[in-house]
Amino acid sequence: MIHPIKLPFYAKLACILVSLISFAYIFCITKDILTPVLLAFLFAVLLLPIFTFLNTKFKFPRHLAAIICVLIFLAFIGGILIFISYQVTNMASDFDTIKKNANSFIIEIHKFIRENFQISIGEQKKYLDTVTKDSVKNGNATLGSAIISISDLLLDSTIIVIYTFLFLIYKEHFKLFLAKLINKENHAALKDILSQIKVSINNYIVSLILEMIIVSVLTSLGLWIIGIKYFILLGLITGILNLVPYIGILVAGVITVLASLTGSGETSVIVGILIVNVIVQLIDNNLLVPLIINSKVEINAFVSIMGIIVGGAAAGISGMFLAIPLLAILKIIFDRIESLEPWGYLMGNHIPRKFAWRIRKAKVQE
Repeated sequence: MIHPIKLPFYAKLACILVSLISFAYIFCITKDILTPVLLAFLFAVLLLPIFTFLNTKFKFPRHLAAIICVLIFLAFIGGILIFISYQVTNMASDFDTIKKNANSFIIEIHKFIRENFQISIGEQKKYLDTVTKDSVKNGNATLGSAIISISDLLLDSTIIVIYTFLFLIYKEHFKLFLAKLINKENHAALKDILSQIKVSINNYIVSLILEMIIVSVLTSLGLWIIGIKYFILLGLITGILNLVPYIGILVAGVITVLASLTGSGETSVIVGILIVNVIVQLIDNNLLVPLIINSKVEINAFVSIMGIIVGGAAAGISGMFLAIPLLAILKIIFDRIESLEPWGYLMGNHIPRKFAWRIRKAKVQE
């Protein structure tokens, strides 16, 4: 146990709040630098068992073991991207059908609005023409922003791969650095913290992958039942986008609706897609997340949602993805530092054993 300097409550609270604000401010102004580093750290922890196995069992040199781990990771990501690109290429051959069905669907929407809101089709088209003209005026700026975003994505992806490789190589170096920062009597607590962080992050990422697979299978099955042509591709895209909280499933729903136009533009098909997405989300939120995610990361829903919102505001989609593992790391640290135990309890789902023992003891004494 790490024993901090004894301070009055108000002084400790002030120090904690100032530290949190300082860390948040530093992260916001350096998010473009820190986000790839944190993502690489998560991927390195995920690949660490493979790295250790190659390095200890097969006696591979550290550099070679790290290269093999990174290549396995890239092969996995590349395989998914190749499959998606192949399916999208096939879908592009149905562009004329999509266009025809989209026009039919738009006409049905125009009729529905005219019958229920008494707005003529001419007025609706006039409004759409105005919006279209405004979009065309901003087209060049949008195209330029898209090109810059793609360039930044490629650069960040390359940097993440390099950082992941370096994290694997310098794993022991970083451990020794942390050991040198604290006193020897606290090395046992440090070892426990690092061990729990590794287990927690591994469990979380593996759980995310398992959740992605289950959501992909359920969505594909539902889309197959209602007769969607590219049900496997759309199920996989839904599973991947579901990793992005809140926003991902909405984007997946729009993509699925557009893809459904390769077969039919009937409203009943689109309603069926919405029903499938709602059912899968109910299963995901009420069964998969509590059983798979929350059982591995002991953080309550309130703190999780707050963390995701703050992460999204600070660093966009990457911040939302990083929020839960970073909160898990903070909780592990808080639970093992006596003065920060109340904050660890606030973030958790249940009463820690240490606190439960103290409560029972207090009741017995009464």
